[in-house]
Order: sequence, then C-alpha cells, then structure tokens
Amino acid sequence: LVKLESLEDTYLLEGGDDSLSDKHGCPAYVSPEILNANGSYSGKAADVWSLGVMLYTILVGRYPFHDVEPSSLFSKIRRGQFSIPETLTPKARCLIRSILRREPAERLTSREILDHPWFLASGGSGAAIGHGRGERELDQMVPEANMEEELE
Repeated sequence: LVKLESLEDTYLLEGGDDSLSDKHGCPAYVSPEILNANGSYSGKAADVWSLGVMLYTILVGRYPFHDVEPSSLFSKIRRGQFSIPETLTPKARCLIRSILRREPAERLTSREILDHPWFLASGGSGAAIGHGRGERELDQMVPEANMEEELE
C-alpha cells in the first residue's frame, strides 16, 4: 500500500518547460540538482529521482541515502553514491541504477521507466520485485529540515 500524504507543493506542468526553482519537499527524496541549483532545475528529472528513492526504499527496506543530520544527508545525495543489495533481481538493480543518476540528463524518462525490462517482465505491473532479505532497517529517521534554510 502506497499512501500519498500531502500534495500541497505539487505543480501541474503543461507544455515543454518543466523548470522549477522551489526547494520544498522531504529531504530524503531531494535530487542532487535541487541541492546544487542556483536557479531552476527540471521538475520531471527531479521527480524521476524521487521515484528512484521510493522504489529503492520499497524494494530494499531502507533509504539509499540516509543520515540524521541534514547536511550529511545532503552531502551523500550530492555525491550520488549508494549500494544496491545483490539480493535484488538484476533487472531491479539496473532500473534503480538508471534512475538514481547524479546527472539529470542521464536518468531514464518516465516513458523509459515504463518500458524497462523490470516492468515488462511482469506484464507491465512491476510485480517482478526482488526484496533484499535481511536488509530492512525500518527505524531510519528522515531529518526534519527546512531545505531553503539548510541550503543557504
């Protein structure tokens, strides 16, 4: 069960321009370009990153980047280094690696994600899930942070 909790900071993007400049959101899901942006960034690419964090968390049972200190968490996200347990299927590992790329232009698009073999292996439903056994860390903390203040 996936529960959407708040949509108060959502944008409906119309047309080809998906540039955003706000820095709201949950620190654990923020993309590197938002942390580094002095101006605008691609909202679609940032959403793909957040989807990758969510997918990783669902499949592995912990965040790919985690720390109780916001500055340390943001540093880990900026570096973009994380490990994927070998217990996940090769297709799941490939998909996560293809989404959680530091450079937005290197990430899969939403269409490419839906066409990825991990989804196609199960008839498009994404049921080809490989869970990491013994990897779950359910008590992880996401730091409370005002991202605009933390990034100043």
